[in-house]
Amino acid sequence: MYSSLTRAVRAVHLGNMFSIIKLPRVFTVHQVPKAFHEDSIISGYRHPRSSATDCVLSLFQLTNETLNVWTHFLPTWYFLWKLMTVLLTENVWYEEYTWPLLVYLFSCCVYPLASSCAHTFSTMSTRARHICYFFDYGALSLYSLGSAISYSAYVIPDAWVNSTFHTCYIPIAVFNSILSTSLACYSRLGFSFLHYTHNIDDRFSERESLNWSKVFRVLAFTYPYLFDNIPLFYRLVLCVGEGCTDNEANSFHVQHTLLAFLTGFLFATHLPERLAPGRFDYIGHSHQLFHVCGVIGTHFQMKAIETDMVLRRSQLLISAPDITISNTVGAALVCVCISLGIIYYFSLPLLHRSTPHKDMKRNALNE
Repeated sequence: MYSSLTRAVRAVHLGNMFSIIKLPRVFTVHQVPKAFHEDSIISGYRHPRSSATDCVLSLFQLTNETLNVWTHFLPTWYFLWKLMTVLLTENVWYEEYTWPLLVYLFSCCVYPLASSCAHTFSTMSTRARHICYFFDYGALSLYSLGSAISYSAYVIPDAWVNSTFHTCYIPIAVFNSILSTSLACYSRLGFSFLHYTHNIDDRFSERESLNWSKVFRVLAFTYPYLFDNIPLFYRLVLCVGEGCTDNEANSFHVQHTLLAFLTGFLFATHLPERLAPGRFDYIGHSHQLFHVCGVIGTHFQMKAIETDMVLRRSQLLISAPDITISNTVGAALVCVCISLGIIYYFSLPLLHRSTPHKDMKRNALNE
């Protein structure tokens, strides 16, 4: 009798607790502003004026963004574990040879974390959406530079070690990363102070110049990738005979390259949802597949870099240029500082524009 009464009381308390935790409502594409529309995604949208709490709670319900968050948030911990393993097992303070790997692993932790945060909090407002993705673009640019730094140290073919291209490779990669951040931010809103108006929805925007915006964004990430991989493409495709680096890492490099091209294809084409709008709103749309392929590609890239690092260590320590703070951590810090300045430049007008309607939040949706 007593135990039955106790169980009943606990059930009531549990029911009250779940009634307090109310998951946010989801909407269709016709119920949210155009700035939040995704190509061929019809349903599963969150409120465009969500609170931070609502954004976090939405991760535990199925929306069209849920898997976008988890497909990058969970791999962040795997990449962080890889980074901590190197920090704890290698004498990194005195072993310069490990510094490019550390910079690369750090960039691998930053880009999925920034992406998951952007997808989580992008529905707090139109302004928040743009600023979140500005940081996402900056993190991707840092990852591009991290890849270039590790390629310069471990992956560049024997025939190119200490060449003019090798000497200029990292400075150009730094410039490309900065250009990537600039072009990607521009693709969302144009130049600040020129194209922004009092109403953020009446700006130079993706919905007004959709084709050009997409071209700018694809170019912003494709160009640095192609440049960073010139040594690898030469090593895998063109190099013949002496001076070519043919070892166990090549198979991992091939797998990473194939996945990278698949990732770019998914990002550019919005397949499969374009073939059946509404069928892949929650599970299976291109951005989710883009995340999954990107993370798996990074995994194979990481294995390839680590394999080259181990197999070529004795040779590269003798023949390759010295690894220094300036061409590893210093280059990454320059990229981070300038990219943050670019993000600030594009974000400042968003933060200072006044909202034309005081009741915008109340009328964002007819609830």
